[in-house]
Amino acid sequence: MGKKGKREKKGKGAEKTAAKMERKVSRRAKKEEEDLEALIAEFQNLDAKKTQVIESSCPPPSPRLNGSLSAHPEKDELILFGGEYFNGQKTYLYNELYIYNIRKNSWSKVEIPNPPPRRCAHQAAVVPTAGGQLWVFGGEFASPNGEQFYHYKDLWVLHLATKTWEQIKASGGPSGRSGHRMVACKRQLIIFGGFHESTRDYIYYNDVYAFNLDCFTWNKLAPLGIGPAPRSGCQMATTPEGSIIIYGGYSKQRIKKDVDKGTLHTDMFLLKTEGAGKEEDKWAWSRLNPSGVKPTPRSGFSVAIGPNNRSLLFGGVHDEEEEESIEGDFFNDIYFYDIGKNRWFPGQLKGPKSEKRKRRRGRQAEAEGAGDEEMEKQSPQGPVEIVKEVVAEDGTVMTIKQVISGPAEEKERSESEEEEEDGALGQQVEPCPRSNAMLAVKHGVLYVYGGMFEVGDRQFTLSDLYSIDLHKMEEWKVLVEMDPKSQEWLEESESDEEDDDMEGAEGGEEEEESSEEESEDEEGEEQHPSVQPDEKHADYLSRTEQYWIKLARSNMGPDAKEKKVVKVAHAMAKTFYEDSV
Repeated sequence: MGKKGKREKKGKGAEKTAAKMERKVSRRAKKEEEDLEALIAEFQNLDAKKTQVIESSCPPPSPRLNGSLSAHPEKDELILFGGEYFNGQKTYLYNELYIYNIRKNSWSKVEIPNPPPRRCAHQAAVVPTAGGQLWVFGGEFASPNGEQFYHYKDLWVLHLATKTWEQIKASGGPSGRSGHRMVACKRQLIIFGGFHESTRDYIYYNDVYAFNLDCFTWNKLAPLGIGPAPRSGCQMATTPEGSIIIYGGYSKQRIKKDVDKGTLHTDMFLLKTEGAGKEEDKWAWSRLNPSGVKPTPRSGFSVAIGPNNRSLLFGGVHDEEEEESIEGDFFNDIYFYDIGKNRWFPGQLKGPKSEKRKRRRGRQAEAEGAGDEEMEKQSPQGPVEIVKEVVAEDGTVMTIKQVISGPAEEKERSESEEEEEDGALGQQVEPCPRSNAMLAVKHGVLYVYGGMFEVGDRQFTLSDLYSIDLHKMEEWKVLVEMDPKSQEWLEESESDEEDDDMEGAEGGEEEEESSEEESEDEEGEEQHPSVQPDEKHADYLSRTEQYWIKLARSNMGPDAKEKKVVKVAHAMAKTFYEDSV
């Protein structure tokens, strides 16, 4: 048998194995999903009571991750839908719809009758049709204890002009899944990969489906060639010619009973069509070998399409898996992929131009020779990696890796300009390292909302909003600061004391309920700005104070007074310490 025959036989064998595993997972998941369907139905009954569209101004949404943030195709607005929040005991899922007005820097909440059920890890794509449409497919719902999962396979469209949700029922679509990727390509929605998980089993996908936006039909593609291995959470982007690019992702496999091994994928593929975006078109996989500086291996990164024919990747985490624990290095860096040149490169902050010119004028008369030579030796020529260790009260050490962009390597700039830029970079504000954030690009500006990072076995879910002009790459801007008091972490032993109300973590409610308590805390902090700690708290604070100050300053901006930064940092440390003891 020739090589081609062997490859075909091997491919068919892999398909049979995958089909067998899918049937096995489906059987075991069916009972779990039946249990969760009753809970989902309760939430839908609550949503069914809404009879009219109500849009109202509101504070920024509550902390969350794994939602979707999309740019309105006609207005200067961002659309936030869904997501999840975990407080250590209970998982909350959302189907709220928020609108962020870019010009006014304000949020509004839009309540629309008959929305999709609550979910996270879904995919959303915007299409500029009839005033704009937001298409949503799949995702998952989790039980409050986070141990059972329901994976959606439904398709919804939000008509932005009329503010109405519509469920599109068409047969032949993908199976229920989350962590998949979806893009709008010509007049189709293309879906790739994802995973389905039950209590005991899981399966990862590498199938490709196309949904025709004109005739509302599904088509499972059968591309030629060898494509990516099954995975979730990859980068998926479209080219101007209508091809699809896949990069990275995560999958795991069971190596023995109750032992799973995760894989961080770093390969890259091109899915190319020879037609004009029709169902009968032939598709083919080919492998890409990009040049440049590639992203370090990671999962949980967020993706968007930027200007100048470039896709981008932000943040993520690299988990070090050990037998009994997982330690993660979190990132806050940006990598660009130039689609036309097939080249990766890191995003590097240049610093504000006015600040650089001001500094250059002040030092114009200084001798450059010796100073330049010394700077050349000290200044790094690429991204600088800062590793921080945070020690929790129980002794858990959490390593957070932060990548600070170094000066760009451009021949036309003089050494003195690099020196001034390096000085400006020292005061740059930036998002803290995180994974599973929500990204959107509008008018060449990148917006980053929420996400999470971990310290030991504790999860910090974020609600801050940052922006950066991708054309200039000068500086990050803080649009919504992180509220330290929104951080809640409950130990498992406290579960009996908690209220099981379904609406528990809805945005804004907790802040109102605790306003009186917060005002008392603030009065106490004004009398004792440094927060008088007990002996163990003082020891914890002395070991981690600089981390919390760095985090507070990153979110409050360079203009914040030092005393206020320290006050907020101590409050954050105090909250985390009290949650951990």
